[in-house]
Amino acid sequence: MKLRIVFSCLFLVVLYSCGSKKKVVNKKNPGVVIVEPAPVDLPSVNEVDLVKKLSKSNPRLNKQTLAYIRKYAPIAVKEMHEYKIPASITLAQGILESGKGRSELALKSNNHFGIKCHSQWTGERVYHDDDEKGECFRKYVYPETSYNDHSLFLTERRRYAFLFDYNIRNYKKWAYGLRKAGYATDRQYPAKLLRIIKEYELYEFDKIKKGKYSRQIKELNNGRSFEKPMVIEKLKGNFYAVQKGDTLYAISRMFKISVTNLKAINNLNDNIISVGQQLLVKKQ
Repeated sequence: MKLRIVFSCLFLVVLYSCGSKKKVVNKKNPGVVIVEPAPVDLPSVNEVDLVKKLSKSNPRLNKQTLAYIRKYAPIAVKEMHEYKIPASITLAQGILESGKGRSELALKSNNHFGIKCHSQWTGERVYHDDDEKGECFRKYVYPETSYNDHSLFLTERRRYAFLFDYNIRNYKKWAYGLRKAGYATDRQYPAKLLRIIKEYELYEFDKIKKGKYSRQIKELNNGRSFEKPMVIEKLKGNFYAVQKGDTLYAISRMFKISVTNLKAINNLNDNIISVGQQLLVKKQ
């Protein structure tokens, strides 16, 4: 009889917990959060004209690859100007690593370069089978952040330092250099990159000049330039992942904190928030 009562109580507890609405709080890294800024608008890098020309001259070219180039070429050029990585290389890697933007990792996590978590990663993560089962990969709110993280991945690691001695238009040396530095285990990795670059004429994006392009970015965005993801460290408390339809007011009511305090502890200057953004909602 006692045993039956215990099971009945457990059933009621489980039933209640399943039926109640839960707050999405990130307790994985209670002391660290990565805030991804909203991307800026980018001017054309003649990607539309190039795709039209390629489509006309060779109708057999992969349409998904052409669509990927049209969508992400401006981001690759912006990264090239800031980090001195050839846009052709970045774009070819994105096409190859993300399966033309159609891989599960790219579609669900905006991870276009297959960058794994590693010990220093403190952001969101997902798990996929790769070289080993259930490996940890980085998850981003925006694909632009994935591109920026790819640039940082190459510039902040010593083993890739020699690549930056190459001319920015020498994509061939970069392709073989990446394999030499251990970026990929596939022996055919350089050949695959070079085939994509040549077949889709990605080297044309390496010719885009920085000065004019940077001015166009500022003009498009009323002087606002791209902000890098911000890591807020050494804060104790709980974090809430912004959901679709959320407002600062709704979140403040949910966690019983004023909008003013919510903005203050998250260093927000306005009321603009984005889906997936991590907000500190309670200090400890």
